[in-house]
Amino acid sequence: MNDQIKDMTMFSVSDQAAERIAKIMETEAGTYFRISVLGGGCSGFQYKFSIDADKMDDDIVLNNTISTGATVTTLIDSMSLELIAGGQLEFVNELAGQYFQVVNPNATAACGCGTSFAL
Repeated sequence: MNDQIKDMTMFSVSDQAAERIAKIMETEAGTYFRISVLGGGCSGFQYKFSIDADKMDDDIVLNNTISTGATVTTLIDSMSLELIAGGQLEFVNELAGQYFQVVNPNATAACGCGTSFAL
């Protein structure tokens, strides 16, 4: 990990999000949950959540221990981490639906659905 990344406030995954990731990963054995930021979306950048079988050299690895004692591994590439540093992945369970939400202190604006943001 380079010094610039070490000096950043890391990203975290809430307990609720880790539990949900574990449930998703039950059918995806041997893979990782990946958070990335892509250009585009209605506000400039958009969050992407995916299942990935491979870990890249520049990935930041976040491990969370869930209630069963199992470890959930989340990957974030270093470029994406620069845009969401200090944030947290949450899992929201509302009457309107269930979804992952990134609480991003770096975002200056976001779209109404919460999947894209601007800096």
